[in-house]
Amino acid sequence: MSKKQYAIIKSDQEWQDMLTPEQYQILRKKGTERPFTGEYDHFFGSGVYRCAGCGQLLFDSTSKFDSGCGWPAFDKEIADGNIDYESDNSFGMRRVEIMCSNCGGHLGHVFDDGPTETGQRFCVNSASLKFDEKK
Repeated sequence: MSKKQYAIIKSDQEWQDMLTPEQYQILRKKGTERPFTGEYDHFFGSGVYRCAGCGQLLFDSTSKFDSGCGWPAFDKEIADGNIDYESDNSFGMRRVEIMCSNCGGHLGHVFDDGPTETGQRFCVNSASLKFDEKK
């Protein structure tokens, strides 16, 4: 993970014990789910999305849109500072990785090709998210 000191610190074994194998691979090992397979790709309920690792608020459902990319897409984070950004040049690509600013969990990547006024597309793995429905 990043060199930043995060508020939530757990051993590798503690993360493995609390997360599903898929969540662990994505959040702690910077993996990705196959496109169009995630629980929230075509889900548009009203509520908020939290980090599956620590529960920090990340996105509001009002910022979600169908980008057609195969992963849930949002045009902005719920509040400044809830997401950390880091340059990612893996696999011969130039991208910006997004991580939970509370636990350092890998969420996905952000791109400057979004269709809304923000111009951003936060491309997020469903397994890195938990959804809380608005009541």
